[in-house]
Amino acid sequence: MNRRTFLGAFAAAAALHSSRLMWGKSQAVASLEIGDAASNPVPADFIGLSYESAQLANPGFFSPKNRQLVTIFRELAPHGNLRLGGGSSEYTTYSDTAPTEPPPFEVFGPDTSKTVKHGTITSRIALRNLRGFLDAVDWNCIYGLNLGQGTIENAVHESAAAQQILGPRLLAFQIGNEPDSFRNRYRAASYGPEDYLAEWTRFHDAIAKTTPAARFAGPDISNKLSYLTAFAEQVHKFPDVVLLTSHYYAMGPSGNPQATLENLLSAEPKLTTLKSRDLPILERAQTIAHLTYRMSEGNSCWDGGKPGVSDTFASALWAAGYTLTCMERGWAGVNFHGGGNGFYTPVAGSPSTGLVRRPEFFGIRFAQRFAGAKVLNSTLRGADSRVQSFVFDHQGKRELALVNKTDEPITCSLPERVDASAIVKLHAPAIDAKDDVALSSIHGPSENEITIAAYTATVYRLSSPK
Repeated sequence: MNRRTFLGAFAAAAALHSSRLMWGKSQAVASLEIGDAASNPVPADFIGLSYESAQLANPGFFSPKNRQLVTIFRELAPHGNLRLGGGSSEYTTYSDTAPTEPPPFEVFGPDTSKTVKHGTITSRIALRNLRGFLDAVDWNCIYGLNLGQGTIENAVHESAAAQQILGPRLLAFQIGNEPDSFRNRYRAASYGPEDYLAEWTRFHDAIAKTTPAARFAGPDISNKLSYLTAFAEQVHKFPDVVLLTSHYYAMGPSGNPQATLENLLSAEPKLTTLKSRDLPILERAQTIAHLTYRMSEGNSCWDGGKPGVSDTFASALWAAGYTLTCMERGWAGVNFHGGGNGFYTPVAGSPSTGLVRRPEFFGIRFAQRFAGAKVLNSTLRGADSRVQSFVFDHQGKRELALVNKTDEPITCSLPERVDASAIVKLHAPAIDAKDDVALSSIHGPSENEITIAAYTATVYRLSSPK
């Protein structure tokens, strides 16, 4: 992609992004301007992961006894959100009866076009183990219910059990996964937002009648924003709805020739499911509903991810920049989808073979340090649009995050009487590296002009010299 293309892609997003990234052909050194706080603190549970509901068919996975997974979740974020849903959630059934057969699988990866889905059972013991796991990692949960093929009776039964067992760890229920994709799959070709809302309301009312403490989030759509708008316009009827949600994938499907490493690192990837020009629709939905928004499922490339892209260091830089951008937008959080051995999963493997941290894990963790901080308005002038800057204030201590997704080092001058010293670096041997990705503590000199290496992300501590 050439520079003119980058500038064009940026122009659509500039008015919506408080950290404006402007390319200046004649400027050898970029310059950073820092303003006042632009938001409330980033929520403590901003960072999240998303797994298929089918994973609950193995009660031993989300369990406090799965100590390796407990350690990894704690390492990723001291407080976070686990979303359970995905395409497999439309094939689940709840039962109070303890399973008598071995689990049908040890791990279940992201739902793809090649996934052969069968009905799975979520048992009461799975919910008990899930509660123990959430307590062990100090995370909360968004819990998906089967709307596509489920019954109201089973949803009422499952939600009552989940509310009782998960208690304060349960942030909200979601009724259905990607209902904007039900047409010609679970519903008639004429199915639309009004039909979805009618179904959602029937499920909601039955659940709320039996479990009055239940809280809800939605509509958990794929990318058809008319469903989000329609949902937001009806939220005033349902005071127990606490969050707006939808999905985001930077590219896809995985088989598309444009799903490349270079595209993922661009200012706005082609094939993205939410373009910058559509952000005002999302913002308007939040205003209408008087609710915040959470990206409840997403990743680098839908349909399970692209090998050689989603499982490389490029995904770490993308995840770091994307997460920080969402913090800057004032969102409630992000949930990166994964599980099993999916190409884009942040955590791969199984308890029996060992769980591993994929490159993307480190990019998410890079951004996690800013949970609880306030975003400051900032402008980076004279930089390629693939260079992202973010300034945060955490209880009076300011930090700058720079994400350089280009193949050249970038030099940046800071405001007068402001110095920066590098303290954390996200790096790897190569942009397409699958191993040796690291998030390292460093001790750089305090300078008014800083240089960030190609294909890296760095956190700087900002100080004003006396």
